[in-house]
Amino acid sequence: MTSAGLDVGSRTIGLVLFDHGVRDSLVTDTGVKPLKRCQRLLKSRSYHRLVVTGYGRHLIAPSLGGEVISEISAYAAGARYLFPDVGTVIDIGGQDSKVIRLSDQGAIIKFEMNDRCAAGTGRFLEVMAHTLEVGLSEFAELALSASQSVHINSLCTVFAESEVVSLIARGEEASAIALALHQAVAKRVTGMVRRVGLKERVVFAGGVAHNRCFHKLLSDVLGARITVPSEPQIVGALGAALMAGEGK
Repeated sequence: MTSAGLDVGSRTIGLVLFDHGVRDSLVTDTGVKPLKRCQRLLKSRSYHRLVVTGYGRHLIAPSLGGEVISEISAYAAGARYLFPDVGTVIDIGGQDSKVIRLSDQGAIIKFEMNDRCAAGTGRFLEVMAHTLEVGLSEFAELALSASQSVHINSLCTVFAESEVVSLIARGEEASAIALALHQAVAKRVTGMVRRVGLKERVVFAGGVAHNRCFHKLLSDVLGARITVPSEPQIVGALGAALMAGEGK
């Protein structure tokens, strides 16, 4: 029987239908009316049970007759299904970032989540890319092209934006600024990893996993190989669908 998982994030919604494997999956913008968007996504799809996770789970689940699970449980389950030997899960989305350490059996040992501040999230990188007047993919490539970086004092989005404007006015290279911003976020996330405890294999999920510069920086700073799923933005929805199918 088909189970459905929804991961309702601040920026995107992930949907997975599961029946002895992923039968259907998609990622779409959350928009300003996430409930209506989820209703449209599910209207033409049949499933026997729905589990919802993510930033908007408590808004969406009751209206759709779904059950709620935490993002930590969902990402742990999704990552372990894709990579049974996973030891650490890093997820960086639009609104929050999280690090989860798993046992050899897949149990959650420890986790840390940043959901109070945009620093260390996709939103921070999005704002900084806009300040440098480049798109997100171009932002990553710009950082990779840098021969050196500059110093960024603040990870607060408001203060960092002002600092970037000042650096531009001072004549600093845009590539050096872009690299510094990526390094600042990577430093914050790797700090979370070290507090949780690094255990390989490391799986990197969420929208920021598409960022090649960030992927490289995480690997370099942690001294570990980072695995990015082919569809990093559906890991949470996959975990929700798996748990729906298991009746958990």
